[in-house]
Parts: sequence; C-alpha cells; structure tokens
Amino acid sequence: MHNMSTLVFFILLSTLLSVCYGGRDLVDKNPFTEQAYVARYWDKHVGNNLPKPSFLLSKASPMSASDTASFANLAATNSLSTRLPEFCSAAHLLCFPEVRPSLEKHTGDSDFQTYNDGQNFTNYGTDFAGGLDTFKNYSNDLFSTPVNDFRRYSRGAAGHEERFSAYAGDTNVADQSFSTYGTNAAGGSGEFKNYSSNSNVPDLRFTTYSDSTGGRTQSFSSYSEDGNAGGQTFQSYGKNSAGAANGFAAYGTDSNVASSDFTNYGKGGAGPNDTFTNYGVNMNNPTETFQSYADGTVGGTQSFSNYRDQANVGADSFQSYAKNTLGSEADFKNYGNSFNPGSDTFKGYAKGAEDNKVGFTTYSANTNATFKDYAKHGVSFASYNVSSESKTVSSSVVKRWVEPGKFFRETMLKEGTVMPMPDIRDKMPKRSFLPRAILTKLPFSSAKVDELKRVFKVSENSSMDKMIMDSLGECEREPSVGETKRCVGSVEDMIDFSTSVLGRNVAVWTTENVKGSNKNVMVGRVKGMNGGKVTKSVSCHQSLFPYLLYYCHSVPKVRVYEADLLDPESKAKINHGVAICHLDTTAWSPTHGAFLALGSGPGRIEVCHWIFENDLTWTIAD
Repeated sequence: MHNMSTLVFFILLSTLLSVCYGGRDLVDKNPFTEQAYVARYWDKHVGNNLPKPSFLLSKASPMSASDTASFANLAATNSLSTRLPEFCSAAHLLCFPEVRPSLEKHTGDSDFQTYNDGQNFTNYGTDFAGGLDTFKNYSNDLFSTPVNDFRRYSRGAAGHEERFSAYAGDTNVADQSFSTYGTNAAGGSGEFKNYSSNSNVPDLRFTTYSDSTGGRTQSFSSYSEDGNAGGQTFQSYGKNSAGAANGFAAYGTDSNVASSDFTNYGKGGAGPNDTFTNYGVNMNNPTETFQSYADGTVGGTQSFSNYRDQANVGADSFQSYAKNTLGSEADFKNYGNSFNPGSDTFKGYAKGAEDNKVGFTTYSANTNATFKDYAKHGVSFASYNVSSESKTVSSSVVKRWVEPGKFFRETMLKEGTVMPMPDIRDKMPKRSFLPRAILTKLPFSSAKVDELKRVFKVSENSSMDKMIMDSLGECEREPSVGETKRCVGSVEDMIDFSTSVLGRNVAVWTTENVKGSNKNVMVGRVKGMNGGKVTKSVSCHQSLFPYLLYYCHSVPKVRVYEADLLDPESKAKINHGVAICHLDTTAWSPTHGAFLALGSGPGRIEVCHWIFENDLTWTIAD
C-alpha cells in the first residue's frame, strides 16, 4: 500500500511538471514557484500551443511560496512596512534605503573619491572656518539608485569651499537632498561640476539653499546635462543674501523633459550677481518655474544668456519677477529662440520696481508669451520678434533629441537595408512583478496614495513620491479616443488584459537582445505578423514604481514585423528584432520626435519603431 501511494505521488508530480513546463526553457523547474504558477496560468488562459514566452514569465516574482504567504498575510493586516527591507529584497523591488539622522559631525577637511550612496551627512561643514571638502565621482553608476542626504550642509561656515566633481552622473533615479545648504555662510564657495549629467529621472532638492549668506559664490557647471526627465528644486535659493554670486553654466543642456523649480530665488537680497549661461539650450520640452524671483532685491544683476535657445517647446514661468526691486538689473540675451513654440509667463514682472533695468536682447518670442502686471518703465526689448510658427530644425539638433534609427518608415523593413539602431537597452531599475496574492492587498489609486506611501516608507517630495504620483496619474488618466488601457503589476493581470482585447489566441513579442544598439545594422529576413495585414496590438511599457508595473494599451491600425538583424560587415546574425508600424498618426502631436526625425506631420505618414528591451507587444497569433 505504501509503495502504491509513493508511485501515485511520483506519477502526479511528473504529470504536474510536464503540464507546467511545456516550453523548452521551463523544463525541470520547481513547480511551487511563482514562475511555475504563471506558466500554468498561461496554459489555462491562452488558447494555443505556441512556446511559452520565457522573457515574460521570468519577470514573475522570485519569492518562495512560504515568503509569498508570509508577506501576503502582512499586507492583509497593513503591517508589511514592518518588514520592508526583507520584503524588498525577497521580492526584488525598487526601495530606497531609509537615510536616518546622524549626530556625527565633520570637523576637518573631507575627501571622498568614487563615493556611493545611502549616506546621511548631518552637520556637514557646519561653522567651518576655511578648509576644503571634495567629492569625486560622487554616486556615479547608471544602474544604481543613489539616495544621499546632506543636512545643515556648510551652514554658518566662513570661507569654506566644497567641490563636487562628476556628481551623480550616469545614475538611475537619483534622490539627492541638501537641507540648509550654505545658510548663513560668509564667503567661501560651492562648486558642482558635471552635476547629474546623463542621469535618468533625477530628483535633486536644495532646501534653504545659500540663504542669508554674505559674499558666497555657488557654481554649477554642466548642470543636469543630457538628463532624462526628473526635476530639480531650489527652495529659498539665495534669499536675503548680500553680495552672493550664483552661476549655472550649461544648465540642462540637451536634457529631455526636465523641470526646475526655484522658490524665493534671490528674494530680498542685496547686490546679488546671478548668471545662467546656455540655460536650457537644446532641451526637449523643459519646464522652468521661478517663484518670487529677485523679489525685493537692492542692486545686483541677474543674467540669462542663450536662454532656452533651440529648445523644443517647453514652458517657463516667472512669478513676481524682479518685483519691488531697487536699482537692480536683469538681462535676458538671445531669449526663447526655440524651434517649436513654447509658452512663457511673467507675473508681477518688475512691478513696483524703482530705478531698475530689465532688458531682453534678441527676444525671439517663438512662444506664447504672457506678461501680467507688467511694469511700464525700465523694461526694454531689443530685436523683439514674435512668431508662433515652428522653425526648420537642423539635423544636428534632431540627432540630439531623437536618436538615429529610433523612428523609421515602413519601407526600411526590407532585406538588405542598412540602418542605425538606437540604444534599445532598458535603463529602468531592475524589478519583478508581485504575486497577485500580495498585489491585490496593496492600495493602488491616488485616493489611497497615503496608504501606499506608508507601506513603502516614502518621504514627502522625494523622488519615490514623485515616481508614484506620476505613475498613478498616468494609470488613472482618461484613455484617448479609441484607446483601451490598464496598468498591470502581475503577469496574470497582463495576460488578462491582453486576452480581453485580442482574444485567447495571442502571442507576445519583444526584441531578442540589445546587440546592435548605437550601431548600424543590416535587415535580414523579414516576416509580417498575421501575414503583414493591418491589425491591432497591445503594447506594454514600464512605469517607474516600487514593483514592476506596466502601462498596457491597445494600439489600433498597426502592422507588426519580426526581422533578423545582421552585422553589416560580416553578415552574421546578431539579433532578432520586433518592430511595430503605426499607420494612423493623426492624433499625434506635431512636435512628436518622429516628425522631427522623419520630417512630416500628423496623419501624413506611418511611423515605425523597434520594441526596446523589456517592452512588449501582444498580437493575435499566426
């Protein structure tokens, strides 16, 4: 009897294994893992015998069954935060380290080379007399998510110097905070070189920055150049300072969809000298806000040179700009010479000022400019040129905004075509889906965002806070006309949504690897999905969130192709690409990068692009 029971057990286990892992990539796996469960879920809900997509199933949670049950119970009782570090590690999530206050004081010069993240510097440089602190290669790593906090940094110092070289460059989702930076300092200087260059979604905050200083200089060289999205916030920047000099050189040059917010910038200062050189040049859709900019200052100058020159659209807002000033000068040289119309708003512009001079030299208002409460005297515009039309964009500028090969025409998908391949590497933080047993117990809505932030211990105004709010906002946005959309945090949810749009006979595709990125490739054998007919698909793109979250939406009127990609010299196959061609672009923005690159407009051409690493497209299976 015992032998018979044992035999039955092994027969059942063998059957289970063969059912779970019908694909070559899933043989001999543990049947009790989350990946095994979603493989069975695929079999139940997808109505074909095609091989299971290992690249999708591999994104399932790595947690063991016991860990899943344990953390699901904690989530159900609203106590998951009590074991957050263990949960984040076991589930492979994006969680920022908790930077705790420190009583440590730094009483001498400091030198940090190749400095990384997760540190809190409290009372750093406070009340220093002279001295020099240097940070070289500070938090530099493309796939790191550095979190650093400087509290009371260089506050009350006299003649103290700080130098940050290559600060937070090439990082991913950097969270950097300086509180009471340089406040009440006398003399001295702070210097940031190559600050947050080439970073992805940085969140940089200076609170009470250089407030109430005397004769102190701050300089940012190559500030946030070539960055992607993200934002910088300066609160009480240079407020009530005397003789302060603040310089930003190459500020935000070539950045993509970045935002900057200066609050109480130079407000109530005496004799400030602030310069922004090459500010926002070649930026794509920048948003800059100056609140109470130079409000109530006495004397001093503010200068913006090449302000938003050759930028693509964007919006700038100056609130209470140079309001109630005495004897101050503000100068904008080569202002707003963007190649696609943006918008500029000046509220309280030089209102109530006395003996002031405000000048715009070569003000190319290729923009929608608004001046409210505008001063009648002391303001001059030289070579004022208003235009609401887009300009011809040079090929060099297009290449900065739109990588060669990122968008192409359908005719390029022919065997033998040599074309540039953009960088298709996934630059998002590496994360995994959550098991549905845990996901369904976590809040996911803007109405319950406070609960969600408590679970993941998210600080107000942090980069994680912004990431969560942005992703929730996109997920809760009303769908476009004809669009069906859903944000999914589990493999099962993605399967459910895709089959609800396309039916059960589906396949999911992505480009095989990242070989060929930033190089020319030759198109080899090409095959059109569904016989090359016009069809619809479901595209899924990652969103920034603690766990792996995809924004999935239906895409009508497309053709989807798979193509071998070859080395142009050796003709050897290096990749197998998947491309989607959007046939109806009538609803696209005229400033879309595809039209910049291909030289047309909405509804006039089709636009094709490759499916990047870890992006997915679903189609009806052949």
